[in-house]
Amino acid sequence: MRIGLLTSGGDCPGLNAVIRSSVLHGIKSYGDEFVGFKGGWRGVIEGDYIDLPRQSVRGLSREGGTILGTSRTHPYNHPQGGPENMAKQLKRHDIDAVIAIGGEGTLAGAKRLADDGIPVVGVPKTIDNDLKATDYTFGFDTAISIATDAMDRLRTTGESHHRCMVAEVMGRHVGWIALHSGMAAGAHAILIPEHRISMDQVCEWVEQVHSRGRSPLVVVAEGFIPEDAEEALAGKGEEEDGRPRLGGIGDWVTRQIEAKTGIESRNTTLGHIQRGGNPTGYDRVLATRFGIRALDLVHERAWGHMAALRGTEIVKVDLAEALDGLKAVPAERYDEAQILFGR
Repeated sequence: MRIGLLTSGGDCPGLNAVIRSSVLHGIKSYGDEFVGFKGGWRGVIEGDYIDLPRQSVRGLSREGGTILGTSRTHPYNHPQGGPENMAKQLKRHDIDAVIAIGGEGTLAGAKRLADDGIPVVGVPKTIDNDLKATDYTFGFDTAISIATDAMDRLRTTGESHHRCMVAEVMGRHVGWIALHSGMAAGAHAILIPEHRISMDQVCEWVEQVHSRGRSPLVVVAEGFIPEDAEEALAGKGEEEDGRPRLGGIGDWVTRQIEAKTGIESRNTTLGHIQRGGNPTGYDRVLATRFGIRALDLVHERAWGHMAALRGTEIVKVDLAEALDGLKAVPAERYDEAQILFGR
């Protein structure tokens, strides 16, 4: 078979590992040929691709980012998009199937295309870990490691100056990054989109820690909405897809803490540093296993399905199951973390 791969949506460490394992498995096990579509769905729509021989993927598993580039191009909203045009492009270039590597938006497009007759399977990717039907997505572990390391550094400088340190991490709709990195770094308060918390409560936790001579660490996800607010803070315009560009809640929380408690406070926004760099060992292995399973799904002609992690096994699931809402942090997980807040 001649198979095309694409990476779409936000980038993250581990994308190249998926590409590598799919290509090597396909060539060695099935005698397949591979191409890589450039810039996500745009590459499929415009027939813009590169050949992916075996030598092109050597050593890729350790490299961050994606050699194919990415974009947020929608397969149906593009002027030349839609299943009919994409089917013509695939036929014109003798491409038998597509492996789409991406998050919710990418996989929603893949599901719709599969329903319309395009031979496509998916690989789940998001640092937010917000996709249902899979226990974890690759990129998440790397984001946690980066954020935890940054928070460890913030704590040492905070202790030196007896300041409250606030770290803003990614998490538009869910707080998995904030929860895991905050717990790993021993944060004294973790603020996530799924749970409204008043600033009075946050300040109480901060004062409890400060009164013991410690430097409080507060972790806040970019999509956190305080108890008395109506929506997430988004004062940075819009993304290309029309979504509000979040960010700034960490600075707002910092100013609130300092004003209400009188404790000198500083804020750090980690931003896209969480997406960059080389993947952790865990993410390299998970991404590699996803790529192998996705290639097998192509040969099973399991269109409209994706590889997923269940426990320690990589299984096949319908994309519809993965897209049935976002995987939010359960109340019991947040309650577990909250035991350690403040005192």
